[in-house]
Amino acid sequence: MLKALMHPAKPRPACNITHAYSLEVSAKDIAALSAAAPRILPASTISIPYLPREDNDARLAAARAVRRLGFEPMLHLSARRICSLVEFDSFVQRAVAEAGVERCFVIAGDPSTPMGPFSDSSSLIETGIFERAGMRVIGVGGHPEGHPVMSTAEQWEVLERKCHSIGERGMTPLIVTQFAFDADIVLTWLKALRERGIQHPVRVGVPGPASIAVLARYAALCGVSACASMWSKYGVSIGKLFGTAGPDLFVERLATGLTPAHGKVSLHFFPFGGIAQSVKWIEQYRARADPAP
Repeated sequence: MLKALMHPAKPRPACNITHAYSLEVSAKDIAALSAAAPRILPASTISIPYLPREDNDARLAAARAVRRLGFEPMLHLSARRICSLVEFDSFVQRAVAEAGVERCFVIAGDPSTPMGPFSDSSSLIETGIFERAGMRVIGVGGHPEGHPVMSTAEQWEVLERKCHSIGERGMTPLIVTQFAFDADIVLTWLKALRERGIQHPVRVGVPGPASIAVLARYAALCGVSACASMWSKYGVSIGKLFGTAGPDLFVERLATGLTPAHGKVSLHFFPFGGIAQSVKWIEQYRARADPAP
């Protein structure tokens, strides 16, 4: 079990990595997003996950609400959960027409057997539906801590192929990583990414502040590695399952470790402890990084 460590005040990070950030917000959490909206940077990207308990109408309603609030909706599409080409085409067309969506994030999805004709995210990209609808940005997943079913070599090959396919179709690739707890692993992965010639923008997944029990549960559900040494780097030690933990150490280590060689990097928050709690943390971090003169 786990307990948060108490840490003394940290020095200011070398750069403020929260100048641009995105948030992951499900359709059921739009009311919480609306309440926090005045405190979120205008035009921020709000990523809307493709959850099995929410239908397309709910996802599109969420995208419309995000647009009304002055943010950029980024709809997820889970390839193996899409039943037909017609459904896929209709969803994308409606997203553009009803919510002005210009960016999507594509994943294979959890089902081992596809519910329709799409077995992976590449099969969605290759239909040509995105560029014909006017999409400008297509996000794909990055896995600094490894992928549950692909080798490292396969991961790089698939990522390169997807980014190339998106680019040659006239759209901009965006890499969004799974949330992580070890900034050093992320920095090493970013270095390897750039050394392979992949220079597209990266949004690093960050678990927002939450109870340690909640963080541990999401890590287990998402297959994120969270051994004792990794928890320690995040600011948590083995102990009682009480208290909360925030990404202070993770973000500070990431910010101080980034160099121009790491390319364009920003943060993508998973607000596991609630949107208001994540937004409050971001405000406090920004105030420390950019103190008033």
